[in-house]
Amino acid sequence: MGRPGVAAGGAMTFSIHGLAVARGIAIGRAVLIASSRADVAHYFIEPGQVQAEIERVRAGRDAVVDEIHRLQQTLDEMGPKEAPHELHALLDVHLMLLQDDALTTGVKHWITDRLYNAEWALTTQLEVIARQFDEMEDEYLRERKADLEQVVERILRYMKGVGSPVAPPHVPRRSTGLLRQHELLLDDTQDVPLVLIAHDLSPADMLQFKQSVFVGFVTDVGGKTSHTAIVARSMDIPAVVGARSASQLVRQDDWVIIDGDAGVVIVDPSAIILAEYGFRQRQGELERGRLARLRHTPAVTLDGQKIELLANIEMPEDAAAAVHAGAVGVGLFRSEFLFLGRQTTLPSEDEQYQAYRRAVEGMHGLPVTIRTVDIGADKQLDARHEKARDDGHLNPALGLRAIRWSLADPAMFLTQLRAILRAAAHGKVKLLIPMLAHVSEIRQTLSLIDFARAELDNRGVPYGPVSLGAMIEIPAAALTLKLFLKYFDFLSIGTNDLIQYTLAIDRADESVAHLYDPLHPAVLRLVADTIAECNAQGKGVSVCGEMAGDVSFTRLLLGMGLRSFSMHPAQILAVKQEVLRADAGRLTPWAHQVLDADEPAKVLAG
Repeated sequence: MGRPGVAAGGAMTFSIHGLAVARGIAIGRAVLIASSRADVAHYFIEPGQVQAEIERVRAGRDAVVDEIHRLQQTLDEMGPKEAPHELHALLDVHLMLLQDDALTTGVKHWITDRLYNAEWALTTQLEVIARQFDEMEDEYLRERKADLEQVVERILRYMKGVGSPVAPPHVPRRSTGLLRQHELLLDDTQDVPLVLIAHDLSPADMLQFKQSVFVGFVTDVGGKTSHTAIVARSMDIPAVVGARSASQLVRQDDWVIIDGDAGVVIVDPSAIILAEYGFRQRQGELERGRLARLRHTPAVTLDGQKIELLANIEMPEDAAAAVHAGAVGVGLFRSEFLFLGRQTTLPSEDEQYQAYRRAVEGMHGLPVTIRTVDIGADKQLDARHEKARDDGHLNPALGLRAIRWSLADPAMFLTQLRAILRAAAHGKVKLLIPMLAHVSEIRQTLSLIDFARAELDNRGVPYGPVSLGAMIEIPAAALTLKLFLKYFDFLSIGTNDLIQYTLAIDRADESVAHLYDPLHPAVLRLVADTIAECNAQGKGVSVCGEMAGDVSFTRLLLGMGLRSFSMHPAQILAVKQEVLRADAGRLTPWAHQVLDADEPAKVLAG
């Protein structure tokens, strides 16, 4: 794809669309980082060179491992405000990928058996493993392909003697009249801000990014659950990912506007466009300042309804960010993060217990909802599953995942249940079960929870009480709520999967992604009925999917009767502001109008 044409006397403004993953506006001049794999050499070696080529790869890998260890030391020395907790987990994932036998053994194979040069062997094995990631159903796991690509990028950089891509650069100035106007509009000709344009950024890059001069970034690849996006949100840096051809279309030193709210990148903006976005940027900064003052304000509607704003977290260390954002608890702790990067050895009971305990203690007495592991058939742990998949007998979207996988491996499940029960001795814990649909699954799960308690009793190990909850993310569950409420203390609506399964839409399939519609009448009806039934029976209910943190849905969910929202900590203050401005009683009739409409989006917009 070529760059748009340039008008006489100056550059032509054009836009690139990607995914909005971190809010805000960033304006600056582009610093481009090319992909290390773009110019990888491909040639055959002589048999006598095999060991030397293997050693080149090993030396590159060891150098990256050493760098990550140094970065981890730096993180330990930095305070939580300067080093987001997410980076600890991301660097651990990269270390595990670097030490994965699938990568090292495969590279040796291509060098030894095919006589590929080291760089060729490394990128070939990357392609082999990347295809396996592409087949995974779980969105988070599928995004880990980007982490593997980043690991290989860094090895290649060391093999080529190239340093970190985000070290503070020296960017030559251009002195065209248009750029001069831009600099004057920014009122800072001596220190023009810079934005980074890259194919992708690794967690290690992100840490250096925090300490560098960049005010925002754009990447060609990545999704809303990629590590790059997660860290961008945690650091509150304007960012757009999945912009595909951005690194080809943007030139070094171009003026760029990053609209992190809309997922749009504007290149070579006119003075008028720049002035408009400069105004929006200043307004955004003022708005963030106003929101920050709401941190300790109770979330209560105009008509006195108390609203519970909870945080979704992914690692124990995220508890600090949740408390700082004003969350009144954790509505979803995704325990699968402890299981990622494992091949055949799963986290032990003590390892899990310590992680859950850190999260519980980090919330200082506020409740923590721990969801049991929500991965499965898309992460192969034994040869039986691998063969079944190869034979076409497994469909990950409908296969052995979440509670189905846990019930198929009772020993693994009991280990996790014991760890969670033990952590409950240190604070308020709720136990959440994902993807239930059948009464037989419910009874099996409850039986195993009782068995886990009995095992701890027999060992004389202390544990605490837990409230039991179920995820409502399969239409079958949403249509049998009375059955679920016989057995559970609370329900949590996972809107992401509920939408996917209700509409038969694979969120990862770009050809049908436009049909993924949270405002489809069937989706809204399932959500509203779940909330109404729980309220009628006096049982707790929350929404923990993306809808909970999207302010465009806050008033609708309040009108449906929802009083508990769980979201990324960075979204809490914006949702709280909507709550404080809402009259929940008056929203109820309007919400019914939305539910009864053929096209709810039009009523919502009106």
